[in-house]
Amino acid sequence: MGSKNKLKRFRENETFSNVYQPNREEVLNNTFSLKGKWNKEVFKNDNPIVLELGCGKGEYSVELARRYPNTNFIGVDIKGSRFWRGAKTAVEENLPNVAFLRTQIELIENCFGTHEVDEIWITFPDPQIKYKRTKHRLTNEEFLARYKNILKQEGIVNLKTDSEFMHGYTLGLLHGAGHKVLYANHHVYRNEGAPEVVTAIQTFYESQYLEQNKPITYIKFQLK
Repeated sequence: MGSKNKLKRFRENETFSNVYQPNREEVLNNTFSLKGKWNKEVFKNDNPIVLELGCGKGEYSVELARRYPNTNFIGVDIKGSRFWRGAKTAVEENLPNVAFLRTQIELIENCFGTHEVDEIWITFPDPQIKYKRTKHRLTNEEFLARYKNILKQEGIVNLKTDSEFMHGYTLGLLHGAGHKVLYANHHVYRNEGAPEVVTAIQTFYESQYLEQNKPITYIKFQLK
């Protein structure tokens, strides 16, 4: 994408009522005004809050919002030029139950209050295969601890990925730490019984993976 297009999207994001872009200092200093107040200040209701971490173009968040109007969805990504597409679609379709937050996932605890979130989706994250990149894997122990702090007591985490490495790494970590694996499938489009929400919604890249016959894996779990 050219720099002019990126700048155009950045400017347009600033006009969208469903996009929130706190500055880094605000988040680092733990003074983000919406922390703990997303339902009250943004959605104006008490419906469950679901996050999509590393939401990319926001396709999953938008489609979830279409399907579940009584649930609030927030796509989180540091790259605003990516989720611009999802934010714009939500504005055009007047979807009041989806928003987008531009921040680093490492700082997620500074953006949401304790037990404010009901569910998390992690869709096709970078598996960070090299050992020295372990700290960046979105399901490592440090990230899981962050998620636990913002999730409600029985909160759910969903991991959907084309990376067999990421699937195996996460499953092993969950079992080793005593977390509760509710469902695991290494090929959701081949094996029966996969939740409908997993197979009915596809991202742009997921459809490409399927054309290449790459298996799509899925884990649903709760943190102890």
